[in-house]
Amino acid sequence: MSSWKSLLLRIGDKCSEYSSSSEFKDHIETCYGALRRELEHSSNDILPFLLQCAEQLPHKIPLYGTVVGLLNLEDEDFVKKIVENTQTSYQEALDSGNCDRIRILMRFLTVLMCSKVLQPASLVVVFETLLSSAATTVDEEKGNPSWQACADFYVTCILSCLPWGGAELGEQVPEEIERVMVGIQAYLSIRRHTSDSGLSFFEDDEPGGDLVEKDFLEDLWERIQVLSSNGWKVESVPRPHLSFEAQLVAGKSHEFGPISCPEQPDLPSTISAVAYGKQKHEAELKYPQRTRRLNIFPASKTEDLQPIDRFVVEEYLLDVLLFLNGCRKECASFMVGLPVPFRYEYLMAETIFSQLLLLPQPPFKPIYYTLVIMDLCKALPGAFPAVVAGAVRALFDKIADLDMECRTRLILWFSHHLSNFQFIWPWEEWAYVLDLPNWAPQRVFVQEVLEREVRLSYWDKIKQSIENAPALEELLPPKGGPNFKYSLEDGGERTEQHAISAEISNKVKGRQTAHEIISLIEENIYPAHGLEVTLSVVVQTLLDIGSKSFTHLITVLERYGQVIAKICPDQDKQVMLIAEVSSYWKNNAQMTSIAIDRMMGYRLISNLAIVRWVFSPENIEQFHISDRPWEILRNAVSKTYNRITDLRKEISSLKKGVISAEEAASKAKAALEAAESKLTLVEGEPVLGENPVRLKRLKTQAEKAEEEEVSIHDSLQAKEALLARALDENEVLFLSLYKNFSNVLVERLPDASRAGTLQALKSIHGDSMAVDLEESSTMEVDDENGRPKKSQLNGSKASNIYNVGEKEQWCLSTLGYVKAFSRQYASEDYITL
Repeated sequence: MSSWKSLLLRIGDKCSEYSSSSEFKDHIETCYGALRRELEHSSNDILPFLLQCAEQLPHKIPLYGTVVGLLNLEDEDFVKKIVENTQTSYQEALDSGNCDRIRILMRFLTVLMCSKVLQPASLVVVFETLLSSAATTVDEEKGNPSWQACADFYVTCILSCLPWGGAELGEQVPEEIERVMVGIQAYLSIRRHTSDSGLSFFEDDEPGGDLVEKDFLEDLWERIQVLSSNGWKVESVPRPHLSFEAQLVAGKSHEFGPISCPEQPDLPSTISAVAYGKQKHEAELKYPQRTRRLNIFPASKTEDLQPIDRFVVEEYLLDVLLFLNGCRKECASFMVGLPVPFRYEYLMAETIFSQLLLLPQPPFKPIYYTLVIMDLCKALPGAFPAVVAGAVRALFDKIADLDMECRTRLILWFSHHLSNFQFIWPWEEWAYVLDLPNWAPQRVFVQEVLEREVRLSYWDKIKQSIENAPALEELLPPKGGPNFKYSLEDGGERTEQHAISAEISNKVKGRQTAHEIISLIEENIYPAHGLEVTLSVVVQTLLDIGSKSFTHLITVLERYGQVIAKICPDQDKQVMLIAEVSSYWKNNAQMTSIAIDRMMGYRLISNLAIVRWVFSPENIEQFHISDRPWEILRNAVSKTYNRITDLRKEISSLKKGVISAEEAASKAKAALEAAESKLTLVEGEPVLGENPVRLKRLKTQAEKAEEEEVSIHDSLQAKEALLARALDENEVLFLSLYKNFSNVLVERLPDASRAGTLQALKSIHGDSMAVDLEESSTMEVDDENGRPKKSQLNGSKASNIYNVGEKEQWCLSTLGYVKAFSRQYASEDYITL
């Protein structure tokens, strides 16, 4: 890498490129000097690279802005090109709805204004353009209020720039910035307050009564007002341009070209709640709220930050997570080295957990956040592990109120996290859960974490990890392996079914074909023993042959799937098949899930059969005490949805291919027609048509191009037919899913007069949570292991009681899963509607 590139990338970091100096002024001077020397013959390389750095390392934007300001003194034309390129990129981002790019480029423009590169009036025009578009959007007569998410995003972008340039705007264009602030206040008065109760981390966060919690934009506006009243002083935003103010003031300030906001879709011709809701959902998907704050720690424990500093540090952390998602080590390194003069470990933990648990889904796969937390624990061994431990304890204390989807993600993250730290955890603190009923959320949480740990290790290792709380062995999953009904090793009674199983096993091991096995079943087994015995013996035997490993299972299903398909051709028999799989692997939830998932993949089991089995009486009784049926249902719905997603991607790719093929065919045809119509002289006589050899080649090319076009059109039609079929199947699946949810809930939910809300449902059997958590709200996590200073071990909690009854907890858990499925697949629900 060129030295100037390295200097641009590493500016602001403690690194060898800057001789380990940590002074921003030294870094800027060094970087500027290197760029100035290269400017004459590398300007075409420097310009795009500098803009790329500013966009992808946005926490360094004040440094890049100052470097550009100094370059403006050296080469005004070069910097003018930077401004013009930024304007082009910004307009493209607006047109495409690239939220992250819009937000970051606005911050870059603000910093360029601070460095005297951009005229303040030009920046105000950008603000007013966005504000005008936002106000028009929420206007019920002129706009489309269902797209308020876009309008809110534009206003959020304006406000989020002010910590970086509010002071300069207030000094240089006080009247104009005041006009913008008044305009924002006017916008806030006409927009609708947004409630995201369906996306809350905790069920008790849902608004009720007279208390109306501020939404994200209202909260940010309040923070900016406090900042304005404090003279725009922000500790978390470096202001390196002030060190060069005497020089920068001599530079020429450039104008920023005009921009325009894209028009929003018109309101639907027939306004209905469904049509409005669909557009609102579409807008929220395109312009999502970037984060939802998860306040894990009590105010006394979080760093003593000004309101605006919390917002700025969150922006830094989210930007690093966004742009360095492929480089976990670099990500952790940048997260611990933000340009702020205070500690922020607690805020960093809250921000990462808020992303991991973000609803309806996190920006990246949960494994990414798992790796980042691991690397941060290693990068800050004296501080961050204790903070993470404190976060786990705080979330555990509120687990009964945590959203079901968040609860599942927390279980998966925590078990994986512990597997990377030798499964070490002070389980004795949670041993008291054994005194709680088996449906209590805290007890279920510990049980599910231990079950997931066994999957990631082995039973004896996990038993050893809980030696400080040996009683928790009760919550470990069964140690035994497969539950083979027809085993000959236990010395039990040998029945005719045992003999049939042994015969099938010998034939399979003797490499007999699926057709031969089917013949044996149809001629000998089925007529003599009937469906139930035949299905049980065949399925259990094949599962036992494939039980040694995942590869063995796949091999058996590939070779003898036809046998299973022959016995279980319809939904009723497939439900029986799933029951046999569950019985065989009753001691291993993971293998149950894998086997059913693979069978669905081989089309041996339908998604509707899985739904029916999940809602069978024996599984319904587990809804509130085990994740086992829910995991299988999640996999089935996800597999169906992923097939639709894949088909849509393939169709999109084919549509592009069709356009290319049509253009190629058109060109080939035009070339052939031109050649055929051309007069050439043959032996002095004019003849229609070009050289016969070339003509033949062109004809062949035209025919091939036409065939390719027809082939791609046929492929597209086939994929569209598959998509239509998949969408129909998906609709049937969701109708079945919600019908089953409705049936079981109608049977068990109390009368609405007794419980109209979730909170009231919890109170039917007693207080919503009688577990004594007096000290949890003031939890101390300062000691080196993150343990609370005030002991809360099982001795002090042995007498605690979970006062939500089993029936009420069943309703709460099931309603939680209804919400989780509805939220995750809302887009498909709207399509179905």
